[in-house]
Amino acid sequence: MGEMDDAAWDRLLHQLRNGDCTPFLGAGACGDSLPTGRRLSSEMASEWRYPYDDGENLTRVTQFGAMMFGDHIHVKNLIRDRLNGTGTPDFSDPLEPHGLLAGFPISVYLTTNYDDFAYQSLAANGKTPSRASCAWNPDVRYARELFGSKAGWNPQPMTPLVYHLHGTLEDPRSLVLTEDDYLDFMVNLARDRITVGKRMLPPTIQAALTRRSLLFIGYSLQDWTFRFMFIRLAQTMPGINTRRHVSVQLPPEFPVGRAEPEKIKRQLERYYERWKISIFWGTAQEFCAELRARMGTTS
Repeated sequence: MGEMDDAAWDRLLHQLRNGDCTPFLGAGACGDSLPTGRRLSSEMASEWRYPYDDGENLTRVTQFGAMMFGDHIHVKNLIRDRLNGTGTPDFSDPLEPHGLLAGFPISVYLTTNYDDFAYQSLAANGKTPSRASCAWNPDVRYARELFGSKAGWNPQPMTPLVYHLHGTLEDPRSLVLTEDDYLDFMVNLARDRITVGKRMLPPTIQAALTRRSLLFIGYSLQDWTFRFMFIRLAQTMPGINTRRHVSVQLPPEFPVGRAEPEKIKRQLERYYERWKISIFWGTAQEFCAELRARMGTTS
């Protein structure tokens, strides 16, 4: 089954200590430093008088905003303004995921977050990281000079690369935010395999995805955007399925009497077993606590 056992923990610890792992960071890795997507979506839905029942779905709410304003860049600027100036995690906190992962000899960090927390945590750890955004549409600046440099094409543990698949706050045009954005991203990702020249996933990123195990922190297996992204990546680069991965997941929650959480957990484990994903059920902080305990550093 896909749940974490002692063998899975031993494997993950060995991979982290030897840099044979690629962290894949999502919104849940940010803790309380940023508003959750649901909270942000609910606030925007209230301001824009969103008329539907799924006001906690940021993708759909921002799509509505783009249609209402007739300008999707304006909506991205509004989201950037909301997220700028928020708190920064305490990277010295032993249960903070970015700070913990920055201490391992890892060369490439992937993220769908817009923030620069991964970059900041690496710098705070005495490293010299580089940072780039995925050129998923023509408006996103292609970091040719970064990927043309030795550190960019061949990142090392002391000069790691943070690659933002869904853009950064510094460049609102790069954000994958609305439904249209996600569709464009997925369509272009499917084409990337046969593209000549500029690539969404340069060789360095392809190697990080296919030659190393992936550690997903901050995603939900029930989230269609995660499923769609991972399945599309697996289809674009079949080599992903040659390694076993780990995903940190919050246990499913349902109204009393509507479903059995344990049964749903087992169903999700069976479903994702075909993608060779082992699951840790808990928060990012609980995962960090367990990881440190198994490393022998509980404080």
